[in-house]
Amino acid sequence: MGQDNKDLMIEVKGLTKRYGNFIAISNLNFSVKRGEIVGLLGPNGAGKSTTLRILSTFMAATSGTARVAGFDIFDQSEEVRKRIGYMPENNPLYTDMRVRDYLKFRARLKGLGIKESRERADTVMNECDLTDVYRKMIGQLSLGYRQRVGLADALVSDPELIILDEPTLGLDPNQIRAVRQLIKNLGTKHTVLISSHILHEVEMTCKRVVILNQGKILASDDTSHLQSIMGQAARIVAEIKAPLEELKSAWKDFKGVAAVDISAASGDFYRCVLSFGAEASDPREQIYEMAKENHWGLRELTMQRPSLEDVFVYLTRSQEEEEEEEEE
Repeated sequence: MGQDNKDLMIEVKGLTKRYGNFIAISNLNFSVKRGEIVGLLGPNGAGKSTTLRILSTFMAATSGTARVAGFDIFDQSEEVRKRIGYMPENNPLYTDMRVRDYLKFRARLKGLGIKESRERADTVMNECDLTDVYRKMIGQLSLGYRQRVGLADALVSDPELIILDEPTLGLDPNQIRAVRQLIKNLGTKHTVLISSHILHEVEMTCKRVVILNQGKILASDDTSHLQSIMGQAARIVAEIKAPLEELKSAWKDFKGVAAVDISAASGDFYRCVLSFGAEASDPREQIYEMAKENHWGLRELTMQRPSLEDVFVYLTRSQEEEEEEEEE
């Protein structure tokens, strides 16, 4: 039986995994809507791979429940596996097989017929840009191409949910860019859950993130909403040519400024980094008018929103401080 909420692809409630006295994940609660690209973000050892292995029915949880496409991962694991394409962190490929033969073989293992296996192998090779190497042995391919073969394997049964564990690990910048674009394209047809410890990659690929640290969820929200957690809407960087004391005085009277950092820049310019409260509107136009009115030179005026890295550092620091207070 499926779940009542048909908009959800993944629904996790109270998921916990223990290894003896060690708790890998503790009481996880999150959901993923159909058609979303969601990042599972955290440092090494945060519990990301454990969570993905449980969702893909590779590993049993100690307690809690989870549903994928409306099916219980424990009681209906076979139905769940039919709907998942999973690429683990250490991509287990048969290096002595040719690319197309391997994908046809994997399609057959996943229940597709002979004709459909050939068709799906050709389709995913085209989607993953593997047509130029379809006759090559997998062992002869570069790491970037092997990652593409792993992605094609995850796609070959045309699953509803794609689970990718560290899909860009070990790739060079050009390969990362190609895989990133491929993942974005997948989001038009599939639900995608990506695990990564590289914050920038998640920020570039996912619209929503679940942040894990030490087996616990610190936040689960859209990337834009997470920025408001830090209590600031944005930082404004302005390079202005003006007398220093007049500049300091101007920022004291400027509406909404929470903090100012002024440092010398090249020439007679000063670099001003301004922090504003979360409720503040974009102040750049007012800054421009102020510089114009005072006949000050202005050569840079940019907005820097908090990155996922800023949010992550802020959240983990808050967690550490809470744990220290509890110990005291």
